[in-house]
Amino acid sequence: MRYTGVPALAGVVTLLVAGCTAITPAGPEDAENVAVTTLDWMPCYEGDEAEEAAEEYGDGAWVTALECATLAVPLDHDTPDGDTIDIALARVPATGGPDERIGSLVLNPGGPGESGLEMLSHPQLSEEIGEAFDIVSFDPRGVGDSGGFACGNWDALAAAQYEVDDPAAVTDADLDRLERAARDYADDCAETVGEEFLAEIGTVNVVRDLDLVRAALGDEALSYVGYSYGTYIGALYAEMFPANTRALVLDGAVETERPNVEVALDQAQAFQTSWELFVTDCSGEGTCPFTGAEAAEDEMTDLLLRLDADPPVVQDTPIDAGTMLGMVGQALYDETVWTDMAHTLTALEEETADADELLAEFYDLTYGSSYEDDTADEGGEAARNEDEEGDGFHEDADAALTAINCADRVDPTDLDVYRDAAERIAVDTPFFGPDLVWGQLPCAYWPDTEVAPTGFTAPDAPPIVVVGTIGDPATPYAWAEELADQLDTATLVTYEGAGHTAYGYGMPCVDDPIDAYLLRGEVPEPGLSCPAY
Repeated sequence: MRYTGVPALAGVVTLLVAGCTAITPAGPEDAENVAVTTLDWMPCYEGDEAEEAAEEYGDGAWVTALECATLAVPLDHDTPDGDTIDIALARVPATGGPDERIGSLVLNPGGPGESGLEMLSHPQLSEEIGEAFDIVSFDPRGVGDSGGFACGNWDALAAAQYEVDDPAAVTDADLDRLERAARDYADDCAETVGEEFLAEIGTVNVVRDLDLVRAALGDEALSYVGYSYGTYIGALYAEMFPANTRALVLDGAVETERPNVEVALDQAQAFQTSWELFVTDCSGEGTCPFTGAEAAEDEMTDLLLRLDADPPVVQDTPIDAGTMLGMVGQALYDETVWTDMAHTLTALEEETADADELLAEFYDLTYGSSYEDDTADEGGEAARNEDEEGDGFHEDADAALTAINCADRVDPTDLDVYRDAAERIAVDTPFFGPDLVWGQLPCAYWPDTEVAPTGFTAPDAPPIVVVGTIGDPATPYAWAEELADQLDTATLVTYEGAGHTAYGYGMPCVDDPIDAYLLRGEVPEPGLSCPAY
């Protein structure tokens, strides 16, 4: 039995990146020609705002220490005297003494489109790292407080996906609706944001910005931890600025060579692999309603059909099949939530007395934590909820994800390529997939941009550490292997568990050797593999 009621993984954020032309690495002589700006750091929160932030984020000392600044960088790095864009930064100064301080450690949370300032709202990494480094992050151009924007009617594209009766057999009429919605999305972004800005939003320019950030921080060489899409920023930095590189940790590596539609195929399979790991684990322990990996598809489908027929309501949200699949997809990012997911699915299947309570808790753990009102202003331009005519047009507040992916890669314009990929995903990964393909369709109509390179090896960079998780649902482990092989100086660290990224989550086998690398330049032993936590 195959569930075909809704596009699978509705709402799950994809974490993708880039590729296309040759770029000449920068060297010390390039840095000498850049006027270094001094950052004017100020408290991020003061007075009542500090108290509110401490209550919201749960660590008053961290919030009090948090400092913010901005750095003006060229919008077009080829015309440094032209228009500029302000890059928003945050830091928590090193807590150790002057003799302990090494410099700055810059973090990026991924996305593309995730806010580094939001990431730094909470304590990061180990106490020893915090003593030795100023912990710094930034909103990349086009994100949050660095010119963040909203554009494109994502709801219309989602609606066109919902109208596909059989995801494994997309009709010409289905394709026409999807094409119109995707083209309208791209056209609206070009009109709302401007083609000139969209042309400069890609990762190549984020990397150029990052080197100016490094210089403004006063660091001779960059120490950096990038998660997911942030691994692409770090890898490309090593290629473009090897002489300015000190230590790079690239956790949850992304694919850097192929079009978005092909990357979506890999990602859908990764979600399927993670789902199968969950099913094998919980069915073996008897904590979920599945009798084994082979039977789980039919058993989950039965449950989804029941939810569609009579969806329970949590926080005014009907938990139908599409919403449940979105919650499951989010839970696969974090294996610490798997027990809650197993108990919730069992309670729903068995209709136990605590089913509603468990469902509400699971909702908070997934949608509640990751799906804030996406029309809210997160520091950039606020999304409009509805236009003056009241036609229900919702701008996509997460448009930077699409804009950066489209800017970085050269994508096919033949609609049959997308149809073939979506149909393949629907067959191979019945719960996790076709929407991952259709989400890339606006790139077929995107304005011309400066694309990022493929095939780079960063041969002149110092040792780099790549981290990969076997059961990562968003960035397949194979991508970590590929990036470690691609970069001449890289060493791969493997985490044998599941979830999206591994460093900094309190697992000594992963954290200790990477801390040693960042602090003292000690590269982890080749082939280091850490058992599931």
